[in-house]
Amino acid sequence: MIQMLKLFEAELGDKKYFGGDTFGFVDVASVPFTSWFYTYETLGNFSVEEVTPKIGAWAKRCLERETVAKALYEPSKAYEFVCFLKKYYGIE
Repeated sequence: MIQMLKLFEAELGDKKYFGGDTFGFVDVASVPFTSWFYTYETLGNFSVEEVTPKIGAWAKRCLERETVAKALYEPSKAYEFVCFLKKYYGIE
């Protein structure tokens, strides 16, 4: 997961959004994954902001957009879902 986030961060580079200064298609397609960051951090024992600070900042910028904030599900729900699956399949 960390390697994927670092690759993602390399593509973002120093830009505000993936397309530059404007929120665009790649941002729209990618921002739902931010709801999973809490799950990655909790189960993977790392911090997205520490490992990939540019992705952390990008996620915060995206979540400041009202349309994005309203559309995404709560990160705790993704975590609860993974915990349910782990228990259901006996992966704990």
